[in-house]
Parts: sequence; structure tokens; C-alpha cells
Amino acid sequence: MVVIIIGLVTGAGAGLYVGTFRKMQVEKAAYDFFLAAKYARLMAVEKQSQYKMELNLAERGFYLSTVSWDEESGQAQQEIVKNLYCKPVQFQGDVFFESVDIAPSGWETQTVGEEQQTIIFSHNGTAHSSVVQIGDGKAHYTISISPATGRAKMFIGTAENVTVGTTDLEAE
Repeated sequence: MVVIIIGLVTGAGAGLYVGTFRKMQVEKAAYDFFLAAKYARLMAVEKQSQYKMELNLAERGFYLSTVSWDEESGQAQQEIVKNLYCKPVQFQGDVFFESVDIAPSGWETQTVGEEQQTIIFSHNGTAHSSVVQIGDGKAHYTISISPATGRAKMFIGTAENVTVGTTDLEAE
């Protein structure tokens, strides 16, 4: 009888652990995305250069890129940002982009396919209006990026209740 009770308690504990681990994977992926968006905004303003957050929906990951000047060839080239603070991210486990809604500023057009999406952070602190939902089908996190300020906010839950639009800069 004691062995059966210990087996039941162990089985229940293992089931709770697996669910917690999966939720932690979703939370980590969302937090990585959130921090990368904050970093892109900061670097775009600091370096006075455009930073792009490239979302690869098919491969379940993203990376930051910017334009750098090649001294040898004298030409500008696209460069993936890899440093101590930012690197390309590949989602682990069953985590994927559940919903992606990016609205360009109006003057540029997005000519990439459904598999690739881009959020652009400009040197003046603005960005594409974006709402991105990351999850695994059970746990969901939503990150929104304000077009006026380029600031990212992270929410627990689905993108249904998250709207991005006009920001009142005088409100607290």
C-alpha cells in the first residue's frame, strides 16, 4: 500500500514538473523577444541607425540585423547582431509564433513572404506597430511594440486584448 501511494505521488509530481517546464520555455522565449526589442530600440537611437528584428516563422526564431559600413569595399552591408547582449534566438520545445501583426509606418512596404516578418526600429525611436503572440498552444505571452515610441511591453495571455495605436505622450 505504501509503495502504491509513493508511486501515485511521484507520478503526480512528475506531471506537474513537465507542465511547469513547458510554461517556462514559453516565458523564456517571450522574454528573449521582449529584451531583443528593447535592445533594438536602444541601439537604433544610440547608433542613429536602423535596426531590424527579423522573425522567421517557419524556423521558429528571430534575430536582429543592422547596416554596417565595410571599409574595404566601401559599401553598406546587412549584418546580424551578435554580441554579449543580443544573439539570434531559436525557440525550444513546442514554442512558436502563434500570432504576428506588424503594421509598417506607411512609407515603406514589406516585400517578404509569410514565412519572414520584419519589425523596423528607426533612429528617431519609432518602430513598426507590432503585436506578437508567442506560445505553445496552452501558455501564451504577447509582446506589443508602440509605433510612436518604439517601446515594447510584455503581457501574459493572448493578443486578443492587446491593442497598439496612438500613444498619449502627455499621459502618465
